[in-house]
Amino acid sequence: MPEVHFRVRWPDQSATRCYSPSTTIRRALGPGKSYPLGEFVAISRAALERGSERVRRKHGFACGHAEMQIAIIESFAARFANQPDAQVTIEAYED
Repeated sequence: MPEVHFRVRWPDQSATRCYSPSTTIRRALGPGKSYPLGEFVAISRAALERGSERVRRKHGFACGHAEMQIAIIESFAARFANQPDAQVTIEAYED
């Protein structure tokens, strides 16, 4: 399965390099697009869980890196939870 890295720009303009175990994330989040914080977290979680499930079907175990990436995204997002208009931008894919 081809892994994918993607850069996320947070509301404070900091950037994070994120990981997905498969291309499922590409179908979920468009490069150059911005998403409301809660929507970004929900979409990311769903796409990373789908990617992890693809790993499980192929290798017999879930992708621990995807689970860790979900936790990292949720941790970063928590910093902006009190900002009702917070947006997250997908800067680019690096695969």
